Amino acid sequence: MSASHTPAWILSGQAGPSSLQFVESLELPQLHDHDVLVRIHAASLNYRELVLAQGKFGLDIKPNIVPGSDGAGVVEAVGSSVSHFQPGDRVCMHLTRNVPDDAPATFIDVQSGLGQKLDGTLRRHGIFHDTSLVKMPPSLSFAEAATLTCSGLTAWNALFGLPGKAPNPGDIVLVQGTGGVSIAALQFAIASGATVIATTSSDEKAAKLTALGAHHVVNYRTTPAWGAVVKSLTPDGRGVHIVVDVGGLSTLRQSLESVRPEGMIALTGLLGDTQSAVPTILDGLTYLCITRGLLLGSRVQFDAMNRFIEEKRIKPVLDERTFTLGEVKEAFEYMTQQRHFSKVAINIS
Repeated sequence: MSASHTPAWILSGQAGPSSLQFVESLELPQLHDHDVLVRIHAASLNYRELVLAQGKFGLDIKPNIVPGSDGAGVVEAVGSSVSHFQPGDRVCMHLTRNVPDDAPATFIDVQSGLGQKLDGTLRRHGIFHDTSLVKMPPSLSFAEAATLTCSGLTAWNALFGLPGKAPNPGDIVLVQGTGGVSIAALQFAIASGATVIATTSSDEKAAKLTALGAHHVVNYRTTPAWGAVVKSLTPDGRGVHIVVDVGGLSTLRQSLESVRPEGMIALTGLLGDTQSAVPTILDGLTYLCITRGLLLGSRVQFDAMNRFIEEKRIKPVLDERTFTLGEVKEAFEYMTQQRHFSKVAINIS
């Protein structure tokens, strides 16, 4: 199989995992000046992939798009104007294209990015614009590095993206659940010397969170009003310094109950449904906190995160089950059933 064609998955529609179709030999476009040909060795899945496959929230896709935004591999060829990469470099994908190195990603950037309007990572070879790549941490495997594109970078931005609000030794960080963003945030916070409180829905997952270093774990199913409990677990009883909120409307009320005055709630996701009164921006006046929305992070932040990972020798957490390229549809079903812990990896090697 030449690098002009590649085995790949495409989305023929938005009816869920059933819309995934495997193509034995998908033609690759020509390599232009700022393009990079990458042999993809691993990918990982996000909630975003499920949303796009299901057509939720009114999100559309380019017809027959190659899904997947997260990946890692080796550069095989570069266009004539590419200066930051050369054949043999090990790289991670960055979801956006042509966004300035230090600029925050917007909804438009994300919706124009990999796996939605640009062909993504669920294939053996891909051609990517050089602004859609960063060099991967040398100490990581391809599967570990493939977790960084979305969830790793989002977690990093949530904790370190606002100057003056990064976690310090002794600070308290709250993470919610056991998805990729929450587990990465837990690892980054602990490596910074912070105390981590986590929420989850089961004793089995609580044990895994404790093994990863969480100092306290609260079961949100048995304790629906977990915000006050989290606040009571902080040493001074005033609440946590940073909340990494992944649930949106389903968790924001309890996040407000858990945060300390002058603390920060980083809004990173919309994973849950809501059955309670919707918080408003004026709740910031009641709770005296900062609420900060964010999407992904810049390439400057990606590089800073990778240096931190190397310095602290952090190993991203993978689910115990790994899938092959031929098993992508099963991987989507596995995530749909919420059976995973942290990140689901796809081995393309």
